[in-house]
Amino acid sequence: MKKGILGLLLCFILVVSGCSSTTSGSENDVPKEIRLGYQASPNGELLAKARGSLEKKYPETQIKWIKFESGRDINNAIAGGSIDFGLVGTPPGAIGVANKLPYKVYYLHDIIGESEALVVKKGADIKSLEDLKEKKIATTFSSTAHYSLLSALKNKNIDLKKENITLLDMQSPDILAAWNRGDIDGAYVWQPLQTNLIHADGNVLISSKEVAKQGSITGEFGIVHEDFAKKYPNIVKGYISILNESVNYYHKNPEKSAELLAKELNLTPKQSLKTMQQLTWLNKSDQKAYFQSNGKLAHVLKDTGDFLEAQKDIPSSPDLKTYQQALLNNFSK
Repeated sequence: MKKGILGLLLCFILVVSGCSSTTSGSENDVPKEIRLGYQASPNGELLAKARGSLEKKYPETQIKWIKFESGRDINNAIAGGSIDFGLVGTPPGAIGVANKLPYKVYYLHDIIGESEALVVKKGADIKSLEDLKEKKIATTFSSTAHYSLLSALKNKNIDLKKENITLLDMQSPDILAAWNRGDIDGAYVWQPLQTNLIHADGNVLISSKEVAKQGSITGEFGIVHEDFAKKYPNIVKGYISILNESVNYYHKNPEKSAELLAKELNLTPKQSLKTMQQLTWLNKSDQKAYFQSNGKLAHVLKDTGDFLEAQKDIPSSPDLKTYQQALLNNFSK
């Protein structure tokens, strides 16, 4: 009993002195470490990384940027609890929600346009999607690129099996190596790999901008682990403000932003700017229509999930309400 009383007295003293460590998500809570799973995509998050914005805002916190090659890997990292924030595209995001992974969507970074495309070798005699017959095409499965490729083929009523089209599941470094060896005829990829393939004797056959016009919209958004969002809601809000400032900085200073991202993308500033312009960067105000209770993003995820179910990539696509509940719309107002 005495130990219990002493313990309560000690807790009271700590709380009064402001030295306690809470898990209630108070405004004063700042973690010792923030782990961000990022991809080398030419968007506001990569610009925030290049500018050191998060490090400046939270100088006492260790910021760990962990690079991933695909949203599929980000999903695995979230499931394993090795990251707090991550960036995924709409297909891996829909898969994550369908599989009940412990995360919420807090920010829509961009809508994908010409930054993802099907690049084919000039010597492969491919002038249209119909010419993919008996060809080998690489992409990263369960990615935005994979989704756009399958959507483009479906829109043309092209059957993979009937046309003997071989799809190969590869990450970006493996795609580049296979391209250089002559093992593949084309690849549906994102930037900066797309630029590298074009410079290595490649041509763009179709881009995600064209596929989006046909009804299959893709984008990239930020996810945060549910436990982290509950414990540190002020950090999530703070990071949203950083991303918003980053997008606005790009719109005001495109050339300077391109110089900063050139190092991250391993491209020249001119190439970097071109890839950045191939995405539609969204600031906080642009996102309201997407994060509303019946907004665009939940519908895009639902449509994507339904498509993935039809492709047997997921057992079933949940209802629209489930996708709506995966959005942290209160942080994006």
